Amino acid sequence: MKNQFIWMGTVIGFAIVVLGFCLKSGIEAFVQKDRFVSVKGLCEMEVKSDHVIWPIKFQEKGDNLGHLLQVITTKNKEVVNYLVSKGINESEISISSPDVYDGISDRYSYNPSVRYTVTSVITISSDKIDLIRNLLLQQIDLLNKGITLVNDYSSQPNFSFNGLNDIKPQMIETATKNARAAAMKFAEDSGSKLGKIKSASQGTFSISERDSNTPYMKQVRIVTYVDYYLND
Repeated sequence: MKNQFIWMGTVIGFAIVVLGFCLKSGIEAFVQKDRFVSVKGLCEMEVKSDHVIWPIKFQEKGDNLGHLLQVITTKNKEVVNYLVSKGINESEISISSPDVYDGISDRYSYNPSVRYTVTSVITISSDKIDLIRNLLLQQIDLLNKGITLVNDYSSQPNFSFNGLNDIKPQMIETATKNARAAAMKFAEDSGSKLGKIKSASQGTFSISERDSNTPYMKQVRIVTYVDYYLND
């Protein structure tokens, strides 16, 4: 019986030792798994706009509203014919209803020099970026035709880029590579080895003007967020 107790004690002691090693290994593995580094990967790309909306705004002033509306109708046709002659398709041109301002009915306007101001807006929506840019430089042609252009914020061309889906994969790949390079440098400096990805987030794409002087050039930007495990 005494030998049996000794044998059982030996087995239990051995089991406790094995369990201790298992717990130690498990704790070390858990701690090791919890070690990670968070990095960002940036990618920027300059692209040319592929669409533009250009409102051409002009005005006529006078006291005879009927006559002003006839003049506006005639000049609308002149502007459209001019644009078509320069290579713009009629399907890319739209004409808004004229906006009529009556100075007498405006209680904040006293003794206006003319009663009516009629504004017309002809809008071009086109993918012909270079053609529109040239026309913007040739607006004096319309002035020479007696078209009184209004140059304000609402009449500025709006350039946009719609080809994001075509460049997304390349930009995400580049941003991810940059994130991994940053993580590898961190691991090297800390005496660790870079492990697998713990989690990753694509981030949000942003499109902005490259600068105020070339609104047709856009800068596309993406930042990815990646967590990597670190191994000893």
